Amino acid sequence: MAILGFAQGRRRFRDLSEQEVLALAISSEEDDARIYQSFAERVRADYPGTAEMLDGMAAEENRHRQRLIEAHRQRFGEVIPLVRREHVAGYYARHPVWLIQNLGIERIRTEVGDMERTARTFYQVAAQRTQDAQTRKLLGDLAAAETGHVRLTEVLYERHLPDDVRAEEDAQSHRQFVLTWIQPGLAGLMDGSVSTLAPIFATAFATQDTWTTFQVGFAASVGAGISMGFTEAASDDGEVSGRGSPLKRGFASGIMTAVGGLGHALPYLIPQFDLATGIAIALVFLELWAIVWIQKRYMDVPFLRAALQVVLGGSLVLAVGVLIGTS
Repeated sequence: MAILGFAQGRRRFRDLSEQEVLALAISSEEDDARIYQSFAERVRADYPGTAEMLDGMAAEENRHRQRLIEAHRQRFGEVIPLVRREHVAGYYARHPVWLIQNLGIERIRTEVGDMERTARTFYQVAAQRTQDAQTRKLLGDLAAAETGHVRLTEVLYERHLPDDVRAEEDAQSHRQFVLTWIQPGLAGLMDGSVSTLAPIFATAFATQDTWTTFQVGFAASVGAGISMGFTEAASDDGEVSGRGSPLKRGFASGIMTAVGGLGHALPYLIPQFDLATGIAIALVFLELWAIVWIQKRYMDVPFLRAALQVVLGGSLVLAVGVLIGTS
């Protein structure tokens, strides 16, 4: 990786001049401010408390950037060299905004703290490794500034996210997570697990051929997954219902549908019919109880009711498949 870094023209941090270190700090502060602003706009409609906190972080980063620019102006003049994170080998990186902002409010809050702590740690380590007194002082000042950022994060967190506001935002985030991922994924898992039982076990007991059974199960599972995925994505764009991205819901539903069917189709890759069937039946009941647990954990469905609906219903479908296959 080091060779690749040099091939791309990246320099080691210890080879930067004091002016370049200062320029790197300026560009890093600017980048972090823009990241906070992007996060704030992403969550403002649903999580106003967190958005206000992020606005405060962005404003603080801009203030520090102005102080760094003034320090550069006094020492080196008006022209600031273009030095960015990607130009320096081993410099700390930031996750892409589009990756973090789609992972939920709690992940964004965690990323804010991680960003400040990472910057602080880097400056502290860099200050310890340099031999130049002025550069050491500069890096020490930057580490102190980042320490102040960490404390500011805590202050803004308490100011804009008191317990009641955070609890409300967390509840909203949980509801969105359930609507976008859990609900369509659970529907897919139930459909894939239950609807494929009859054709798979009817084929198994009718043919006593494991490879044929696997082919039928694989085709039924993948076909059902594609069908459920497209149906979920096309049925609701999420704008009015608030269920979130149709693409995410489609993937959740389609993948879990296929998984539900493949769970008891894959054992038929085993050539021994009795062994494959025994494993497949055991996996069926594991799948059904997993569905019961998910309903209880995320959908607040009473355990006994979920067990009665899912396990009893799945057992009946399984029995129908066996009866048809042996008739």
